[in-house]
Amino acid sequence: MTEPKPLLTVAEALAVLLASAREITETQILPTLEANGRILAVAQTSQLDVPPVDNTSMDGYAVRVADCVSGEAVLRVSQRIPAGHVGQPLEAGCAARIFTGAMIPKGADAVVMQEVCVAAKDADGDLVTVKHAPQSGEWIRRAGEDIKSGSTILSAGQRLRAQELGLAASVGLAQLPVVRKLRVAVFFTGDELAMPGDALKPGAIYNSNKFTLRGLLENLGSDISDYGIVPDTLAATRDTLRLAAAENDLIITSGGVSVGEEDHIKPAVEAEGHINMWQIAVKPGKPLAFGEVYRADKSKVDNTAFFLGLPGNPVSSFVTFLLFVRPFILRLQGVADVAPKAYAMRADFDLPKGDRRNEFLRAKINAEGGLDLFANQSSGVLTSTVWGDGLIDNPPGKAIAKGDVVRFISFSDLMH
Repeated sequence: MTEPKPLLTVAEALAVLLASAREITETQILPTLEANGRILAVAQTSQLDVPPVDNTSMDGYAVRVADCVSGEAVLRVSQRIPAGHVGQPLEAGCAARIFTGAMIPKGADAVVMQEVCVAAKDADGDLVTVKHAPQSGEWIRRAGEDIKSGSTILSAGQRLRAQELGLAASVGLAQLPVVRKLRVAVFFTGDELAMPGDALKPGAIYNSNKFTLRGLLENLGSDISDYGIVPDTLAATRDTLRLAAAENDLIITSGGVSVGEEDHIKPAVEAEGHINMWQIAVKPGKPLAFGEVYRADKSKVDNTAFFLGLPGNPVSSFVTFLLFVRPFILRLQGVADVAPKAYAMRADFDLPKGDRRNEFLRAKINAEGGLDLFANQSSGVLTSTVWGDGLIDNPPGKAIAKGDVVRFISFSDLMH
C-alpha cells in the first residue's frame, strides 16, 4: 500500500500558482480620471520638472537675504505676486508680497513668512518690516525637487490608487495604459443552495459565498461572469466548465472539491482539462484545487482557462481566496509584489495546542494594541470574518501563549 502524498504547504502551493500564471498582455488606454484601481501596463516618465519653477511654500515676502541681515530690515514693497503670475526682478532694498505657489522673482533668494513681518505705509507706498534674518532658500520649493524631468514616476505592474492618479496628473498625463480587466467566471455547486429572497426548503442554506466572492473579485477590478448555482451532477458541471472556459481567463468555483460522491468538481475538471494541484496543508481551506480547463479552440497558444476550486464552507472559501486567489489574480495582471504585509503583534490570548496544518486564525486588534482571538474558529462561522480585523498566520503545531509575538495580516491589506 502506497503512502499518501504529503499535502503541499502554503508556501509551496503559492509557488505553484505564481509560477503557472500567464500574464495578460492586452492593454487599453484610459483617461487618467477613469484608471482608479487598474494595473498600469507601461512605466510612466515625467516630461517636466515638478515644481516647474522655484516657488514659495508660504504666504509672505520674497526678499534678498543680504537686505535682511539685521533682523529688523525695513523694505519697500515693490510688487504683489499671486500664484499663477510672474513677477518682475526684485531690486535691492525691496520685497515682493508673495502667496503660496507663486513663482520666486529673479533676484530674490528667500521668502519670509508673513507672521514675522509688519506691514506699514508711508507717503510713497507700502513698506514691510522683516523681523527675521532668513537663510538662503528659506521657504522656497526648488524646481524639480519633487520630480525631475525624465524620471520614472510610476512602474509597470502598479495598482493605480488615488495618489498614483494625482501623481500622473501632476506631470500632465491625461491618459494611462492599463492591463485589460481579468475575465473571471464564477459558479457554485450544491443542491442545498438557495438565493436570498427565496424561501428556504428543508435542508437548504443561502448562498453566502456568491456574495463574498463576487465582492472580493470586484475589489480586484475583475470583469465577472456569474453562471449561478449549477446542479450537483457531473454532466452539468462539465457543461458549465466548457462554457466558462470559452470566454474567461479564470474560473472560480465554490464547493464540490472534496472527495464525496456528490463532489463533482475535481472529476469534471479532469475530464475537461487537468488538475495541477489539490489539497493544501492549511486550515481552513484544505480542499483547494488548481488546474486548467481546455477551450474548444485548441489551436490557440493559450488554449486553457485557469481553474481554482474553493471549498464550500464560507470561511474556508473566504480565507483561501485571500491567501491564494488574490495573489494569483494580481500576478496574472502583471503585479510583481503580491505578498500581503504582515505585522508582528502581541497575542492577548492562549492557544494551548496548534493544528498540524498552517492555521489562519481570525483575530481582532484590541484597545491595548494586542490581538484577541474569535472564540469559534470553525470554517462555517462567517461572523468571525466580520468581527475580526485580520488573520494570524500560525505555523503548524505551534501553541500560542498570552504575550507571544505572532504574525498578523490585516484584512485591509488583503481586500485590494
